[in-house]
Parts: sequence; C-alpha cells; structure tokens
Amino acid sequence: MVEKLKLEQLGRVDVETFKQSVKIPLVVVLDSIRSMNNVGAVFRTADAFIVEKLVLCGITPQPPHREIHKAALGATESVEWCYEKNVEDSIKQLKSNGYRILAIEQTTGSIMLDQQAISKQEKYVIIMGNEVAGVSDEALALCDGFIEVPQLGTKHSLNVSVCAGIVMWEFFKKLNS
Repeated sequence: MVEKLKLEQLGRVDVETFKQSVKIPLVVVLDSIRSMNNVGAVFRTADAFIVEKLVLCGITPQPPHREIHKAALGATESVEWCYEKNVEDSIKQLKSNGYRILAIEQTTGSIMLDQQAISKQEKYVIIMGNEVAGVSDEALALCDGFIEVPQLGTKHSLNVSVCAGIVMWEFFKKLNS
C-alpha cells in the first residue's frame, strides 16, 4: 500500500541552508502584479525551484503582509527579493549584469515556451505582467525575447501565478539538470 510521506520524511532544508544553496540563474520580475495571493504563490514556487531572486516592481505588493504570507507559506523568508519602483530601471540594471531579458507575454514576436532555447551558460530574467494589462510596454521595449505558454482552450489566459509556475519549472528542468 502507498503511504503519504510525513513532513519529517521530505528532507526539507532550513531557511539558512536554503539561502546558502546554489540557485538556478533565473530572476523573476513581477511587473505591477495586483493580487497578494499571486505574489505569495510566486514566492512559494520560486522557493520550490530554487530561483535566484524575485524583483517586485510598480504596484506589486511587498512582504510583510498577511495575504502574501498565507500563500507563500514562509517563502518570503527564504527567497531573496527586492522592491524596485520602476520596472525599466530594474530591467536595465539586470541587463547590465549580463542577464537575458524575456517577457512572458503573447506578442507578434513570441515563441512557445517549449521552443525557447535555455542554456546553462546564460543568466535569465523572466518578466510576469499585470493580471489585466500584461507586461508593461516600457518593459517590453527592453526585452531580448518573448515567451508564450502554449494554450489550446477557449481562454488563452492563465492566472499569473500558474503561468509563472509553468515557466519556472521549464527553466528549472533545463538549468538544474
């Protein structure tokens, strides 16, 4: 019979050990995300896939906040993060530090996620946009490329935290193998 693993069987590391561990070279920029639950969920997923850092920009809510913590389950303490008011300044800084900037957005120039080349020799930034307006035009103008998550249903829209999880998983698979 199959049994669920107990918490003590999962081999979880403590926050200090996590902070010292090697991360995948991926920074996730949240460009004016409105929902605290979405922000918390992105923190939690970034912890799961050992993402290097989160950058919260514009109107994106920041920890500490009860609603963020509810979804993050403590990941606001383990995942490195910062707040930058201006998304363009943040992107320019990351670009000057050698990151390849990719917006997760449906554009005339986007390629499907499964077609995106991901090299262990590069560092990446993925930009997740506002739940209604998407990635800002200012941020799009600074990008090196655009990725779209394939969707075949009627909506052609995913919740931003779900989309971020799919994209982080794809980068994790390719950068951590």
